[in-house]
Amino acid sequence: MSGDVCKLSMGDIVSLCKRRGFIFQSADVYGGLQGIYDYGPLGVELKNNLKAAWWRSIVHERDDVEGIDSSLITHRLVLQHSGHEDTFSDPMVDCRDCQCRMRADQLMDGKCESCGSKNLTEPRQFNLMFRANFGALQDESSFVYLRPETAQGIFTNFKNVVDSTSRKLPFGIAQMGKSFRNEVTPRNFIFRMREFEQMELEFFVEPGSDEKWHGKWVEERVNWWKKQGLDSDKLKLFHQPKEDLAHYAKATVDILYEFPHGFEELEGIANRTDFDLGSHSKNQEELNLFAKVLPNGDSNSKLVMQDLENNSQFVPYVIEPSAGLDRGILAILTEGFRREILENGSERVVLRLKPHLTPFKAAVVPLAKNNPRIVEKAREIANHLKMLGLGRIKYEDVGNIGKAYRRHDEIGTPCCITVDFDTFEAVEESVTVRDRDSMRQRRIPIKELEFFLKEFYNPGS
Repeated sequence: MSGDVCKLSMGDIVSLCKRRGFIFQSADVYGGLQGIYDYGPLGVELKNNLKAAWWRSIVHERDDVEGIDSSLITHRLVLQHSGHEDTFSDPMVDCRDCQCRMRADQLMDGKCESCGSKNLTEPRQFNLMFRANFGALQDESSFVYLRPETAQGIFTNFKNVVDSTSRKLPFGIAQMGKSFRNEVTPRNFIFRMREFEQMELEFFVEPGSDEKWHGKWVEERVNWWKKQGLDSDKLKLFHQPKEDLAHYAKATVDILYEFPHGFEELEGIANRTDFDLGSHSKNQEELNLFAKVLPNGDSNSKLVMQDLENNSQFVPYVIEPSAGLDRGILAILTEGFRREILENGSERVVLRLKPHLTPFKAAVVPLAKNNPRIVEKAREIANHLKMLGLGRIKYEDVGNIGKAYRRHDEIGTPCCITVDFDTFEAVEESVTVRDRDSMRQRRIPIKELEFFLKEFYNPGS
């Protein structure tokens, strides 16, 4: 068996996703919505498995992180005081010849990316947030935003979490969920979208320890992506220069992955200092959300932690590892996709996903779908394996064992379990288990299948 036939393109990924039910263009029957995608039967399984892996690593396996799930609809004042209303924008230009609209900072040689014309408008700032009417009135005093990031829901709940959990520094608050940005030019499939999901952690630390924790979280996040199957050679770190940092950041390190369109950001780890908690503590009379009466009677206080040893208070710094879930899915599909030439000259497409991420954990295949005894045993095995809690088990009754193997290679199923005529020949009933990557087959007693799969799908694998 040889290596890949040709270099992977984004078109290969898009074709696989539509053909096998991973990802579809949203509202496709009406022409679609640019930058909006729906996850299909296999895509939602892959997505949920990656989310579960992140939550397990960030929350369940640590003693210093709590989780929350904040609302998608965001109070206008939250995003006003966070700086989003004033700064969350991209420079936009229009082509006067073809009317194409694009980001000014992504143009090549000042030319329209659609027709190549240089007859462009002057750049103007375009705010990326989606506004929505709130309540019965529809005027300038009654609107809210769809959240542009999950982070602000964490910051505005900081005091609630501290008061309800009695947490001491250092500790973190984690959240996964949808965010919305009205991108000028969404592009590269699910890499840049208008509706997307984030996996974010805000890790609060004492000032002075922030640089140490920033370095720790960069290392932690790189190692986690490697555990999800990403090749070290396709990952690199980019330390943002000071002139390119966000207004709130002391330092930011981006984890870049080599997507089909080149190295791009997969996750960013930012040192946000005390900007966020400090910003939400200002103008308390207007907000009336975060007021806290201190011993000196000051009701215009910041969101602070107590330093009991020094009898003082301080605003925590925050380290933010922020990953795009959809970008993670794209990276994992890119990493796993292989087009291989077999020894007999035929070609197969295989998706080499880590076992804990695969949509189906195993496929149970009857060799002869018109043989009642084989079919009954295959269904019995499939039903039993479904009760183990490993994930989805597929009963695959296609009537052609070769087609079944090829289909499950292409969607990443790590093994196929075949019930055949030999199953009943010996005193101890057995099945054929075929490995996705090597295509090797071996006989396993049916009574050992449960142990085999539990070992194979250990979450830490």
